[in-house]
Amino acid sequence: MSHIFDRTILREYDVRGVVGKTLNEEDAYALGRAYASLALEEGARSIAVGRDGRTHSPDLEGELIRGLIESGLNVLRIGVGPSPMLYFAVATLGVQGGIQVTGSHNPAEYNGFKMLLNGRSVFGAEIQNLGRRAADGEWTDGHGSVEQVDVLDAYVERLVQGFQGGTFRVGWDAGNGAGGPALDKLIAKLPGEHHAIHTKVDGLFPNHHPDPTVEANLADLKALVAEKKLDFGIAFDGDADRIGAVDANGRVVWGDQLLMILAEPVLKEQPGATIIADVKASQILFDHIAKLGGQPLMWKTGHSLIKSKMKETGAPLAGEMSGHIFFKHRWYGFDDALYAAVRLIEAVAQSGKSLTEIMDEMPKSIATPELRFPVDESRKFAVISEVLQRLTATGAKVDATDGARVMTDDGWWLLRASNTQDVLVARAEAKDDEGMKRLMAQIDDQLAQSGVERVEAH
Repeated sequence: MSHIFDRTILREYDVRGVVGKTLNEEDAYALGRAYASLALEEGARSIAVGRDGRTHSPDLEGELIRGLIESGLNVLRIGVGPSPMLYFAVATLGVQGGIQVTGSHNPAEYNGFKMLLNGRSVFGAEIQNLGRRAADGEWTDGHGSVEQVDVLDAYVERLVQGFQGGTFRVGWDAGNGAGGPALDKLIAKLPGEHHAIHTKVDGLFPNHHPDPTVEANLADLKALVAEKKLDFGIAFDGDADRIGAVDANGRVVWGDQLLMILAEPVLKEQPGATIIADVKASQILFDHIAKLGGQPLMWKTGHSLIKSKMKETGAPLAGEMSGHIFFKHRWYGFDDALYAAVRLIEAVAQSGKSLTEIMDEMPKSIATPELRFPVDESRKFAVISEVLQRLTATGAKVDATDGARVMTDDGWWLLRASNTQDVLVARAEAKDDEGMKRLMAQIDDQLAQSGVERVEAH
């Protein structure tokens, strides 16, 4: 027996596709068989399985578990919850791995699987290898067991353990994602006044798309903060591993700005520590960490890649522009929007200022959002190589950690290949409008030289 996956669902960081088109229950079963075989080879005996609130998650979870136990792996089912709750279960239940059934921040028709094994994320070549195992029918037979375990209360209790204070009036938007029930329990334990919306889990996402890193999706939260005159607002994505925030004036606090705020208390406790951010983050962030006495480290975009780098460097904190925040300091090292929210409340309290004042004092720059340009998959990485070759030949100041990040007197610009889509991603940050025009002209020039049309993808 064997199974061939639609190749588009075997992504860099997870398995993800459109249910009924590229992803179905047979895929879930085959993934269970392939993953279990890999896990058993590595000496694993049991894993935790959780799911988000999408309409098709129960069926996919059922078939995944059937595959896992028919290959001989024991399963602890933790039910509906955010991806970080699954990570917490893996860290505390004495299991050797875990799988979360989730479509993450994607629209309602998407679903997928995030996988952990023996203390690492299963990503990249390992995901391709699972596809090969399934195609070859290279899986074991066995009789695993299934047990239901409730970890929600233990997880929420752990979120507030050692809470260092901060009494604010906070607005929350769970976006009808899987973090809603955990959020309801969390705010009951926090001091201050809390107003939460969209906490009912609804896989159709009736109020807005569950991705807080797109400003349009923060409209409800901004309205709530304005109407109740709250101190700030916090939002989560569909599986609550990405955080978004707004201040009292409704200004978005972007991922790199959150990291600037969160780094300060960490560096007070661990002077000189390494703080990691991805290549899309502002230069202001890297400079700020250095000013606080920390070691800023720019690394590749992608939660699996960041987690690996944290382990290697012993960094207590890392973050991405996409709102993934990873705390090893007082936590387990995984990305958790609920925990990041708790730490944000602490950090604002410890600063002695309001979040609005902190935002007012941040150095100003002009930055583009992420710009995405469609490119044929076969050209995606080749274009970046060409760009790097041309830049190196001209003696430009370039960082090639992940694509090309170029420093000029005006600021910096970035061009990298997306690991998950057939697009090139660009971003630029300058001191003023004139500088921004010059930076964008350089991006245009490089794209043109490699024959890429600058049409934005959505």
